[in-house]
Amino acid sequence: MCKLVVFFLIDVILISCASSKVMNPASKQFVQDLIASEKIVIFSKSYCPYCKMAKDVFQKLKVTPKTVELDHRDDGDSIQDVLLEITGARSVPRVFVNGKFIGGGTDVKALYEKGELHPLVQ
Repeated sequence: MCKLVVFFLIDVILISCASSKVMNPASKQFVQDLIASEKIVIFSKSYCPYCKMAKDVFQKLKVTPKTVELDHRDDGDSIQDVLLEITGARSVPRVFVNGKFIGGGTDVKALYEKGELHPLVQ
């Protein structure tokens, strides 16, 4: 019985490893190129209230970020995998300013309220 359980667990582990997501090189290149070429990038989902919060902050600053609506793209899930690798999370929004990850919606709002965001986007 014990050997059966061990073999079952080994099978589960092997299947789990085999089904791990493989990073899509095109998505990774897309994300890297966008972050490098745009002053402000928001990886967003159109229905997300925290994404709206971040977008509203930039609107108050009268700057227009490059926004990627992941729920409108076929490769949105793959892009989120890349963002996980880069930032440590798949959640949205993922906001980059001058090539640097600055956080999500509440982080952007906090930077704005402390007066620290405006100098970054000038």
